[in-house]
Amino acid sequence: MFSLDDAYLFAQVVEHGGFTAASRATGIAKSTLSKRVGMLEEQLGVRLLHRNSRTLSMSEAGDEFFRHVSAMLIEAEAAEARIKNRLAAPRGNVRVTASVITARHHLAPILPAVADKYRDVQIMLHATDRMVDIVQESFDIALRDHHDPLPSSELLQQRIGFEPDLLVAAPSYVERAGTPANPESLQAHEGLLNGSITKPPSWCLQDVKGVSLNVTARMRAFSDDPETLVSMALAGLGIAALPRCICEPHLVRGTFVRILPDWIAGGATTTLLIPHRRGQLPAVRAIADALVGTLRSRLQGQSARNPPLPVL
Repeated sequence: MFSLDDAYLFAQVVEHGGFTAASRATGIAKSTLSKRVGMLEEQLGVRLLHRNSRTLSMSEAGDEFFRHVSAMLIEAEAAEARIKNRLAAPRGNVRVTASVITARHHLAPILPAVADKYRDVQIMLHATDRMVDIVQESFDIALRDHHDPLPSSELLQQRIGFEPDLLVAAPSYVERAGTPANPESLQAHEGLLNGSITKPPSWCLQDVKGVSLNVTARMRAFSDDPETLVSMALAGLGIAALPRCICEPHLVRGTFVRILPDWIAGGATTTLLIPHRRGQLPAVRAIADALVGTLRSRLQGQSARNPPLPVL
């Protein structure tokens, strides 16, 4: 393929009516311009300009080539202007993926204000508990809830906060079965358990002093869907370990009571991830910063309304 730089210089010579004027306009020596146009003609295998000491004119091939090059340069300038405009202010689509819990309980309350602040940005939220490949599936931002450290990758990672799982039960269950006095006594209680069905479900409990132990209650029911466990717990079937964002409204209303309030049953860390190639776009950066700030404040606000949590 011919040199695009040489095509640009050829267009400059034509537009300015000669090598001398083009040299003044571009700051490139006349001899260099002549040499570069000659190289272009050699690459194309045709003469583009008829030139002598006094006159300069385009050949038929040169005229056709100039019309195409001019159109190309107009498109290039438009592309440059569009990119500069994108870099000047947040605008365009930003695709976000998050777990269903995060989307419902954390993003839904804050996204209206974020969207109102950045009115030229269209936020496209995809809520799923599937592990999304954000690079292959062209997502700009992922909010990932994880119990174990994320593997190292080329994604930009920013830790937002920690969401503990609380042990809760309906008042009717406590009236019927009593209140566990310590973690060991949970083994005599009915458990509404989640996790992997390939191994016996259990709770890994931690207290504020850093003590950790595994406890297995008598399994009354099992589900990998938190909302189903909420319904079962509200019906008084047993004790469940549920994310604090799900438990808190029920604790406030009194439809749940906290079991062993000095302990948590593990929890999930929320981390924001961005592909490197998307991380510098103003719209992506603006939405990412807004999500980190508001979600971090939200999680810290929940911590302030509850007893201190273990540092995990």
